[in-house]
Amino acid sequence: METSSQIDYNRIAEAIAYLKLNFKQQPSLDQVAEHVNVSSFHFQRMFKEWAGVSPKKFLQYLSIEYAKGILKDKAATLFDAAYETGLSGTSRLHDLFINIEGMTPGEFKNGGEQLTINYSYAESPFGSLIVASTTKGICYMAFADDQIEALTRLKSTFPNAKYYQLLDIIQQNALYIFTQDWSRLNEIKLHLKGTPFQLKVWETLLKVPMGGLSTYADIASAINNPKAKRAVGSAIGNNPVAFLIPCHRVIKSTGEFGQYHWGNCRKTAMLGWEAAKVDSQQ
Repeated sequence: METSSQIDYNRIAEAIAYLKLNFKQQPSLDQVAEHVNVSSFHFQRMFKEWAGVSPKKFLQYLSIEYAKGILKDKAATLFDAAYETGLSGTSRLHDLFINIEGMTPGEFKNGGEQLTINYSYAESPFGSLIVASTTKGICYMAFADDQIEALTRLKSTFPNAKYYQLLDIIQQNALYIFTQDWSRLNEIKLHLKGTPFQLKVWETLLKVPMGGLSTYADIASAINNPKAKRAVGSAIGNNPVAFLIPCHRVIKSTGEFGQYHWGNCRKTAMLGWEAAKVDSQQ
């Protein structure tokens, strides 16, 4: 006999399948709730608990991903993307992109065409890095065990930007974090592209002190969305700036490290290195 939890899970799975199949019709909350035979109020609460986001936000994510696929076709217009996604017009597409992607549809379509990005490779206590910057700040930092692959991943973020292999002052200030004391943190400038939710999570991560730890639940509570632990985990996983935005300081409430994009051995080394730094300063 199914438990109430299993019944709820089955309903959410059915709702997700329905949304994926019918997102072009932009179904309302009432329509989806009716499809899984629950009240709109109960469905809204239940979906957010299981999926970490509201049904409306999930529908927006589906829509934006589909629209992005259309816009990658150079011949496609913003009207084409809006029409094919089931949106009422280009203004709705524009609002959706600003809310979800942190950029306009045109900016996404040109792939950073007006952007100049400097990048360089550097060594850290935890392996090779690729670090990239615009005139506004660090836009990307990742561990580069394979330099060619690392550069390919960077360029996929802004495929039409102009890239120069150049170590600039912005990158140098960021790399001081590995060799100097942390009094120079205020010299590190970041230039991040993300949704308002992602930016809020990343900003909260910056407040976790060196040598400290936080949990996904703590981060969710700090952004006043305690039930969004799954969404917080997704935002942490999409962190574009390794180490500077310290996603390695987030663990599970059970004390387990959880997954880390660049490997749990590296995460363990980072936490140990930071703990030793703090001890030496005290």
